[in-house]
Amino acid sequence: MATATTQNRSWYRRNEIAVTPWLFLLPGILFFALYVIIPIFQSVWISFHEWDGLGEKTWVGTANYERLLGGDRKFETSFWNNLKWLVLYLLAIPMGLSISLFLNQTVRGIRLYKSLFFFPFVISQVVVGLVFSWFYLPNDGLFDVITGLVGIDIKGGVLGNPNTATYGIIAAGLWPQTAYCMILYLTGLNAVDPEQVEAARLDGAKGLKMLWYVIIPQLKPATFIAFVVTIIGALRSFDFIAVMTNGGPFGSTRVLSFYMFEESLSEFGFRMGYGAAIAVVLFFIMLIFIGYFLWSMYQDEKGVR
Repeated sequence: MATATTQNRSWYRRNEIAVTPWLFLLPGILFFALYVIIPIFQSVWISFHEWDGLGEKTWVGTANYERLLGGDRKFETSFWNNLKWLVLYLLAIPMGLSISLFLNQTVRGIRLYKSLFFFPFVISQVVVGLVFSWFYLPNDGLFDVITGLVGIDIKGGVLGNPNTATYGIIAAGLWPQTAYCMILYLTGLNAVDPEQVEAARLDGAKGLKMLWYVIIPQLKPATFIAFVVTIIGALRSFDFIAVMTNGGPFGSTRVLSFYMFEESLSEFGFRMGYGAAIAVVLFFIMLIFIGYFLWSMYQDEKGVR
């Protein structure tokens, strides 16, 4: 009797535990495919064409990529600036960890400190860019006043000098990015096993040894997310450049995302095919770095097992 009843139940009832999670995930998967996966393949397809975004596409094969890699000075400048962003932006991770370790203490006024450090994360990157633009103003900006007191004179100001403009923008970007990494690590510190910490103390571990051998290994998930988010932020650093320098002076602060915008949507071109080729190159650079960290994390977990 029980067997007959089981067979008569609907397919969903028999597979409810396995199917229900996928029903909840289905809307997210559909939106992700529609707005992320499909556009990626569309961008790759467009990159093999010459197209102004309105008329008919003209197949040009790998001509756009040959032009990119064949001596496009703007692309070279953008590529090397992206590498600068990538290397220096990673400073947000150790800085965020240091601040989170400080804020994880139980001292008087710690809530006020947390609010002050959290503040950059909740304001728009455009606002951050404007604030730092005023901070870097020649003669009137606070930065120029401070450097003038110590005898440092930057001709044209930080953002007006091709040798310093990129570094000035990166410094502006590090402010909110450090706050984001700090939040990730504060969350991770709440999950640290107190028994392991206490056992390490009994074994005589303290200070840097405690941090390196006990705390940081337990923060690997937070570190992985911080690396991925920071790399993505460094490679798509469009907002700060558009607000602070608009690619200048003399195109010295361009990055690949900004150059893609210039080629695709600005008054200079509407060369959608060439812009798509730049986007594809940027995507694969991002994919290589994120893939490396995913592989490293997988190997670590495999070694633990």
